[in-house]
Amino acid sequence: MSAPSTSYHKGLFITAIGGLFLSFDIPLIKLADGQAWSVVMVRTGLTFLASLIIWALWSLISGKRRPLVPGAIGWIVGMLYGMASMAFVTAVYLTSTAHLVFILALNPMISALLGWVFLGEKPKTITFIAMFFMLIGVGIIVSDGITNGDILGDVIALISTTLMATAITISRKSGKDMGLAAIFATFIPFIAASFMVLNTSYSINAPVWVVLDGLIIVPIAFICLATGPRFISGPEVAMFYLLETILTPIWVWIIFFEEPTSATLLGGTIMIVTLVIHSTWQLLSSKKSKLAFQ
Repeated sequence: MSAPSTSYHKGLFITAIGGLFLSFDIPLIKLADGQAWSVVMVRTGLTFLASLIIWALWSLISGKRRPLVPGAIGWIVGMLYGMASMAFVTAVYLTSTAHLVFILALNPMISALLGWVFLGEKPKTITFIAMFFMLIGVGIIVSDGITNGDILGDVIALISTTLMATAITISRKSGKDMGLAAIFATFIPFIAASFMVLNTSYSINAPVWVVLDGLIIVPIAFICLATGPRFISGPEVAMFYLLETILTPIWVWIIFFEEPTSATLLGGTIMIVTLVIHSTWQLLSSKKSKLAFQ
C-alpha cells in the first residue's frame, strides 16, 4: 500500500473515531443525571484539564511550546466556543435529544452563510438548495417544539450552533491553528458554571458518566475531528460529523426510551438526506477538481 493511500485510510479511521465518540456526548450527560450548571462545571473543568495535559505532552514530545491560544483572535474564538458549550449543555435539559442534534446539524449551512457574508465565499447553487430544505426540516422540528413546549430549548440549541459556526468562520479567516483553543476555551463555561453552583447547589447523581465524558470522550472526539483534515478532504470530514446526528438519537432511544415524535423524525430525515446529498456532492466535486489538476 502506497504512503498516500495509507495516510488517507488513517485519516478516515481517525475521523470516524471522532464522529463516533462525539455521538456519546449527550447520552453521557443524560446518564449523569444532574443539575445543568453542575454538569457544565464538571464536564468543562475536566475537558480544560485534558487540554492542559495534551498541551504539556505535545510540548514535551515535540520539544516546542505550542501556544494554547494564538493571540487575541484566539481568545475571541475561545469565548465563542465557550458560550456555545454552555448553550449546548443547557439545551440538553430543555429540549429532546433528537431536536438538539438535528438543529446542531445546521452548523455547515450557517457556516456557509457566514462565509458568504464575511469572507466573500458565495455558496454554490446546490448549497442554496440544501439550505432551503434544511430550513424546511428545522421548521418542522421547531413547530413540533412549540407544540410540545420545547421551544426555549430549540432556540438555545440554535444559538449554540450559530456560535460554533461563527467561531469556525473567524478561525478560517485568521488562518491560525485553533485546535487546542477550542478545548482550552472550556475554562470560560467552567468559571461561569462554578459561580452559579456556588450560589445555588451542586447536584450530580452519577458523576462517573460526566467524568468519562469531560476527561476522555469530548477531548478524543475533538482531537480526532481536528486531525482528520490533515489526511482527508473537508467534505469527507463533514460526512463523519453526521455520525452524531444519526447515532445520538439512537443511543438515547435505546438507553432512555426517548422516542422521537413523527414530526421530529420527518424534519430530521429531511435534514439528514439533504446533508448526505450535499456532502456527497462536495466530495465528488473535490475529487474531480483534484483529478483535473493531475
